[in-house]
Amino acid sequence: MSDFISSTSESSSPSSPLHLEQIKMAVSISASISIPVHISNITPLITLYLLLHTTLISAVNITHLLSPFPDLSDFSDLLTTTTVATDLSARTSLTLLAVPNPILRSSDLLRRNPPSSSIADVIRYHILLQYLSPSDLHRFPASGKLITTLFQTTGRATNDFGYVNVTFNSQTNTTVVRSPAAYSQQPNSATVISNIKTLPYNVSIYTVNSLIVPYGFDLLASETRPPLGLNISKALIDGHNFNVVASILAASGVVQEFESDEGGAGITLFVPTDDAFADLPVTANFQSLPADKKADVLRFHVLHSYYPLGSLQSIVNPVQPTLATEDKGAGSFTLNISRVNGSVAINTGIVQASVTQTVFDQNPVAIFGISRVLLPKEIFGKNAIVEDAPPVDRAPSPVDFGPGLFGPSSPPGSREELSSNGMVWSVELGVLCIGLLLYVFV
Repeated sequence: MSDFISSTSESSSPSSPLHLEQIKMAVSISASISIPVHISNITPLITLYLLLHTTLISAVNITHLLSPFPDLSDFSDLLTTTTVATDLSARTSLTLLAVPNPILRSSDLLRRNPPSSSIADVIRYHILLQYLSPSDLHRFPASGKLITTLFQTTGRATNDFGYVNVTFNSQTNTTVVRSPAAYSQQPNSATVISNIKTLPYNVSIYTVNSLIVPYGFDLLASETRPPLGLNISKALIDGHNFNVVASILAASGVVQEFESDEGGAGITLFVPTDDAFADLPVTANFQSLPADKKADVLRFHVLHSYYPLGSLQSIVNPVQPTLATEDKGAGSFTLNISRVNGSVAINTGIVQASVTQTVFDQNPVAIFGISRVLLPKEIFGKNAIVEDAPPVDRAPSPVDFGPGLFGPSSPPGSREELSSNGMVWSVELGVLCIGLLLYVFV
């Protein structure tokens, strides 16, 4: 092409008709040659569009996946009634160890009717926060490998006993999941029976031949453990600076409800100081609420588990249900608990309070003074109060067991962030595709 243009420039003057015709011809040839270049530039965009549309992760409903298996109906019901199924909405990779109905019905978990919080934690112990395919199960060493369970993330597990040790016996071709603690309490291990469902790199569901009870759980004792018998109103008055909340609790009648929950897993109360009530903005008129909503706000200040201060400071799963959650439904009236500037912060979505003091702490009851009245967004609205939240100190993981078990064969979707309500984009894969395609085609 350059030779052609050069020759025409030498043989014709710029103004000659022949020169103009030659230029038109050259442009035409150039346009025809450039067509593949334009196509190659468009190709990455088309390919990227197709890749993004084919890398959608479908919503995963764990109870829906269990619905075709009637022999697992009791286990599925427990996932729903304990709200554990809701906990799974933030996970992208998990392995579920489902216990068949006959085994579950013969266990103390159902026969002895322990507190719902204990049932929920036992069920959480059967959810491994790592996708394990059937072939993966055959690659565990005989000495075993520790895998995190959902129970470990609650902060209620002792030491690393919220993990399970998974072993494979090549001689018997069996995979066993057991507590890492050596103790005689039964049942403390289960053998994998079969794989009933696999969604590659996200969810695996196996049946097991036994329930597994975490170390430290005594389902028989939890049923009969006597309550502390604490008079909450008196404890608040004795603690000073809590007269307002003491009088509100007494007038509402919910204090008796709290005291009846002292047994079993216990309770944790966050009580605002008198100054916190004095600082309530005019947009949050607590006293004008009807009695039922006022009771909901008070229940919103209570966790249905005993958390000493150390457990709150190192809590791994920040979103915690309250007594109001149990009354109003899963996912509502939850508190976000984290560590901010060295202290415990409690965020409702519109208000952030901090723990200022320990009023009472004796298992199974913990009472903490807080700097603000906790206003639920379900009652006061998301935009009732706008506050700048300080940076959060991330609590360290309880135990770091190093890199994943499977090295190069680990699935790309093994991170623990699942949006199980709708469709989510595989953004990182899309970004990788952009880089590769631009490198190749451009």
